[in-house]
Amino acid sequence: MPELPEVETVRRGLEQKLKNFIIKKVEICRDSTVAYPFENKDFIEGLQNSLIYKWDRRGKYLIAELKKIESNNINIVNEDNFINNGFLVVHLRMTGYFTFNHKLTEPCKHTRIRLFDNKNNELRYIDVRSFGQMWWVRKELLPTNIIKGLGSLGPEPFSENFNINYLTKIISKKTRSIKSILLDQTIVAGIGNIYADESLYAAGISPFREARTIKKHELKKLKDAIVKVLKKSIGAGGTTFSDFRDLEGENGNFGLQTNVYRRTGKKCRKCKNLIERKKISGRSTHWCRKCQK
Repeated sequence: MPELPEVETVRRGLEQKLKNFIIKKVEICRDSTVAYPFENKDFIEGLQNSLIYKWDRRGKYLIAELKKIESNNINIVNEDNFINNGFLVVHLRMTGYFTFNHKLTEPCKHTRIRLFDNKNNELRYIDVRSFGQMWWVRKELLPTNIIKGLGSLGPEPFSENFNINYLTKIISKKTRSIKSILLDQTIVAGIGNIYADESLYAAGISPFREARTIKKHELKKLKDAIVKVLKKSIGAGGTTFSDFRDLEGENGNFGLQTNVYRRTGKKCRKCKNLIERKKISGRSTHWCRKCQK
């Protein structure tokens, strides 16, 4: 599943490509991709004649701020002609990704949603496993009230709220493994299997330790490691290991730089001990027994 770095890479690509993109036509190729409103016609009518004004990210969610056009001439992109029109929210899940097409082409069989502007430029959403979802939330409503997962997210790893005091308080009585804590989106938003493994390795902490046994100085190392690993991956455009594609259809490069994730049986880059793999709560976990205590 795309994690924070992959979703942030997509957000930046969308922000760069979709300047002055006013939705003229909406085509739904798979009904289940639209999670809200419950009627497809409401989703379509809600998005039509909307300027995709700004892209944000919260955890693994993409959030587009929409502006509805009031002028009859949709070729005129003037902010005075637009009023707030709520949000388009997207979760890519396992295999979702976008492509931007300047020419009309036949959609592949995994195309789920197509958005066209007045010049027939197309933002196409493709999802092989069809777990991804979209929501149009009108301006009178809050996305966090409509989308349960979005409303329950913990702090962003780059935010001021993600600090040592918060971490100390949140895990001081937790008997769950520190790995499962990092995967809990209600505790910290955006981290998945890849970056939990990599962050714990960078901090020298075993993924199997009970969270409550992590000392304060270790928590500081872990927090710093999380931020550093995520920033490094964003700079590399995400990872190659997921089905993630950026707007140009390219994989990320971070997979070439991992220290433990999917390196089972290979030598640790620090101590030359062999990297091991074991499941925690059903998720494959990669670690170095010698470097992580």
